[in-house]
Amino acid sequence: MENNAIEEIKGKKFVLGKAGLWSIILILVIMIASLFASLIQNDFGNVDIDTVYFEARDNQIVAYDIYKPDSATVDDKAPLMIVIAGFQRSRETQGHVALEFARRGFVVINIDPYSQGDSSSSSAVQGSAIATVEGYGSFDLIDYIYDNDDVYPFVDKDKIGVTGHSAGGNAAYQAAVYFGKDSVNNGGVSKVNSVFISGYVLSIASDITYSKSNMGMDYALYDEGAFRNSINVDAPEGTSLSDVTWMVESHDFVNSGLVKAGLPTIGYGTQIEIGKIYGNPNLGNMRQVFNTETIHAFQPYSTEATGKIIRFFEIALDFTNTDISYSNQVWIYKEILTTISLVASLTMIVPIGSLLYRIPFFEKSKKDPIIITQKRTHKRLIVYIVVFIISASFAALTYLPSSQLTFILFPKASSSVNTWFFPQRMTNAVAIWAVMSGLFSALMFFLSHILFMRPKKGVYTKGLKNEVDLWGLKISLKDFGKTVLLGLSVVVIYFSTLMLVYGLFHVDYRFIFVMAARRVNLKSVIQLLMYFPLFFVFYFSNSIRVNGSQMHGKLHENVKLLLAGLMNISGLAIILLVQYIAFFNTGTIAFTELSDGTTQWLYVNILFTLLPVMFLMPFFNRWFYKLSGNSYLGPIIITAIFILLAISNSVAYIPN
Repeated sequence: MENNAIEEIKGKKFVLGKAGLWSIILILVIMIASLFASLIQNDFGNVDIDTVYFEARDNQIVAYDIYKPDSATVDDKAPLMIVIAGFQRSRETQGHVALEFARRGFVVINIDPYSQGDSSSSSAVQGSAIATVEGYGSFDLIDYIYDNDDVYPFVDKDKIGVTGHSAGGNAAYQAAVYFGKDSVNNGGVSKVNSVFISGYVLSIASDITYSKSNMGMDYALYDEGAFRNSINVDAPEGTSLSDVTWMVESHDFVNSGLVKAGLPTIGYGTQIEIGKIYGNPNLGNMRQVFNTETIHAFQPYSTEATGKIIRFFEIALDFTNTDISYSNQVWIYKEILTTISLVASLTMIVPIGSLLYRIPFFEKSKKDPIIITQKRTHKRLIVYIVVFIISASFAALTYLPSSQLTFILFPKASSSVNTWFFPQRMTNAVAIWAVMSGLFSALMFFLSHILFMRPKKGVYTKGLKNEVDLWGLKISLKDFGKTVLLGLSVVVIYFSTLMLVYGLFHVDYRFIFVMAARRVNLKSVIQLLMYFPLFFVFYFSNSIRVNGSQMHGKLHENVKLLLAGLMNISGLAIILLVQYIAFFNTGTIAFTELSDGTTQWLYVNILFTLLPVMFLMPFFNRWFYKLSGNSYLGPIIITAIFILLAISNSVAYIPN
């Protein structure tokens, strides 16, 4: 029998078909887009980019990319920029800042903060103190470069700048303070010449007096975290806490430089002037503040905000490329290209699955999908709408409380303590919600069918044996095993392609911070094994509901899919709407922080990345159902892919 099977395979002529053709086209799109994204990133060959793993204190590892322009040599040294990503971000999210400085002749080091990306965790420091005490790893790195002339001999050590966004901005601020204090060991000179703080003012305090660095700051005019800022009682009534011209923090910031310059300070009742240079950059007391009109999450991806950072350091470090204006920015084109790669990569997974089903081993596990096109009865439509409203309400009402449950179920990660037990602090809350919401939605679906929607003779398509078959759940153990294997094969092919692209071009697939497929490492894979079962509950529940109910009726398939996607995000979208309606009406977001320390607003910000995935979920679950005839394949594939994407781009407190 085995010989007959082999002969059968040999006798078959393999035809690529549409799936093969689409796979080839999409891979070519990814390769071409990645090639040009890489060329923009390395300034068309004028900048060398390498990844380095630096061993810091306590055997901690700081992963970073170093951008070295050809113009930086031992005889013609260039300033060094240290770029630091924020909380929940990897170094790729600051890649646009790095490439813009590099193409202007700066040497740039773009680091993964501790517990994020490819860097290790901090061994002795926890939580926000990682940025405060260790600068997310930048302090040890700066010391190493400054104290060892042979490390990067093409760097002008007297012109080291540090910048970062959000928590990365805090790390930049702390670098100015830390090396200001340390200047007593360096002849009174700070190892950090200048810093620029983006999106963070919370830590600006009396210790700023230690700084011996030029300092710039940009705070989003509509920053959601402004509720934490100090209230200026001397400001006009109704002044926003994010208005830099009246902020207590911006006054303290500017005045710290004026004091060092021996100039009169500015009272809280007088406005700070946006963009004005206070102090003298040549004396290390320059201060400059900005107030870009955007929200916190999108601030790093503003050409206006990026231009301000560039111009500040050109002045502060006295290093200007006269051929390239600060407004001349090309990073947006790289972002467009990596977005094209991301879309192409996600589009590719269905054709790849279809190609794998050409293999006889997998082909025999396929079933014909059951397509229901009869118009819903009035009763069924009412039940369908009621179930949707109840399920969406449950999703909305349980999302934020799930973040509080993490302190009970995952106490170490929630307290930023290193652990191998579900170490993803922010992902844990979403995982709890996914389990609860998935189980509740499935329960509502089953109950509605049992109590109100039992099939009557002739209502469904001929050949339907029972409800379980209709939902795509009926499958033999053997075919289920093949389905799992095929799903894993698709996932492996997806990430193998990604790793190949990264190896060739040093870029990945991403749409700013909203969705990103970055290269995976062993820690990410291990974490996937932990989180997969939890998220699979939600993805599988969605697959059953999409194929067992939402795709019924006479509407066009694409219309039904669009409705399914919108319905899937409706509950959580309400939270986002409430957050920003309250913000723009009152100046303060609806969900801030709880007394137990739960940072609700950060969990709301996660929705920017969660909602697109949830919108796409019904599409993939339906496409894979029509391909395989079962409701298992879709959630197996997209749970693994989307959760690995989330894990690779999130904070994880893993022991070293």
